[in-house]
Amino acid sequence: MANINRLFEWLLQQEGSDLHLLEGQKPKIRQHGQLIHLEDHPELDTHTIRTYLQDICGEGQWSQFLETRDLDFAYDLGEKARFRVNYYFQAHGLGAVFRTIPTRIMTIDELNLPPILKIFAQQRSGLILVTGPTGSGKSTTLAALLDYINQRFERYILTVEEPIEFVHTNRKSIFCQREVGKDVNSFADALRSAPRQDCDVILVGEMRDYETISLAISAASMGKLVLGTLHTNSAIKTVDRIIDVYPADEQWKARNMLADALYGVCAQILLRRTGDKGRMAAHEILINTQGLASSIREGNTSNIRNIIQGGKSMGMKLMDDAIEALLQEGVIDTREAYMKAHDKERFERVVEPKARSTVVQKPVEVIPKTEERPRVFV
Repeated sequence: MANINRLFEWLLQQEGSDLHLLEGQKPKIRQHGQLIHLEDHPELDTHTIRTYLQDICGEGQWSQFLETRDLDFAYDLGEKARFRVNYYFQAHGLGAVFRTIPTRIMTIDELNLPPILKIFAQQRSGLILVTGPTGSGKSTTLAALLDYINQRFERYILTVEEPIEFVHTNRKSIFCQREVGKDVNSFADALRSAPRQDCDVILVGEMRDYETISLAISAASMGKLVLGTLHTNSAIKTVDRIIDVYPADEQWKARNMLADALYGVCAQILLRRTGDKGRMAAHEILINTQGLASSIREGNTSNIRNIIQGGKSMGMKLMDDAIEALLQEGVIDTREAYMKAHDKERFERVVEPKARSTVVQKPVEVIPKTEERPRVFV
């Protein structure tokens, strides 16, 4: 048994999400969003942290890490847990972060995700993006979407990840899970070969560069259902980020392709519950309509906010509306609502210096119903 496993056991006992190891410092875990030191553990010297990291890493991976100064892989703690691992060098020596991956995939209902995501999962084609900052639960949401498909439809599902996080069992669907750096050289290489694999659904673990994004949009345009992630915290920023990765002389083409391929966006953030009782996700939902497609083509992304407000009957929702709903339910306090809101002025009047945890009642804004419907992807 590797010595580091004792730290993993501590992480799981404390219901932490991440374990942080830095040379010269004590181990820390992130618990409900807060970093906590392991007080009775000595500071990690060079020998100790090197032993911890090398014990759970193959010789080939360790050599690769020493050469590239960075390494991503997954580690299984028997049947207890699975971790997404990142090794790196920093100013004072070695460092590592271990993200807990639940061994059981939770459902859309168990995660209290917006019901409209079930409609997202029923699509046969189009681009669906789950976005948010690092550690906001994007992978968990995507795993729930794939599980929904797996339980109900006969699909061939290709996942491209770095590393593989949630391991799916074949039910009605068939999974092919490929790990970048192990099974395929890059996300782009996997997407190039995807059309030859006769897949119905493609999960792109991270859409972080021009080549990957352009290939993902092309796959969605060719009739595949493509699920991907971006590190953006709103639907407007998601659309802008995709267009911005294209060279200036190709952005007109990118807007047209995205307008045709995009089905929906789910942006999410995590908020601390009142009384430090864990964290709760808030979601912004955008669904592609004729109005949205036109706005994307014209480069008028500032109109997306109005489209979401006018599409509430279809399941669309602004992030600040989702945050306010959690505030009114007493799930989060006023300070947390203010800190995570996009429109700070909207929440200023309910925030006091000591951030009292009272429930604020606000008049409900009535949005006229729209005749617009989601665009159909087949």
